[in-house]
Amino acid sequence: MKKTGILNAQLSHCIATLGHTEGITVCDAGLPITDSVQRIDLALIKGIPTFLQTLEAVLTEMYVERIVLAEEIKQKNPQILTALLARIERQEREQGNRIKLDYVSHTEFKTYAGEGKAIVRSGECSPYANVILYSGVPF
Repeated sequence: MKKTGILNAQLSHCIATLGHTEGITVCDAGLPITDSVQRIDLALIKGIPTFLQTLEAVLTEMYVERIVLAEEIKQKNPQILTALLARIERQEREQGNRIKLDYVSHTEFKTYAGEGKAIVRSGECSPYANVILYSGVPF
C-alpha cells in the first residue's frame, strides 16, 4: 500500500501517466462530464471533498505549465478564484516556473475539459469551481 501522496489509485495512475501538455480538470460537483473522458469521481457528499482540497492533492504530485479557468469565476465565485490563484502562485514558486493562465467562456471550458485526459469531480457545490491543469515537464 502507498503510504504518502494520493491514495486514490485511479487519480494516482492518471497523474503518473500524464504526458507533456495533457490536461486534467478538477471540477465542482455540477460540471457535466461526457463519456468520452475518464471520470475520477471523488465526491462523497455535498462539500466533501472541497474543490480546493482536491486541487491541493493534485498539485502536490503534478508539474503544471498552464491552467484554464472559466471567465465567469471572476464574478460568480471570487473567493474560490482568490484561493486558487494564491495556490497557483505557490505552485510557481515550488516548481520554479511561470504558469500560464487563460480565461475562456464556460462553454469553451466545457469543450476543453472534454478533450483532456480526465476530469476529477470533487464534492464542491459552488459555481464555476473548475480548473484545467496542463502538464509541464520538470526539466
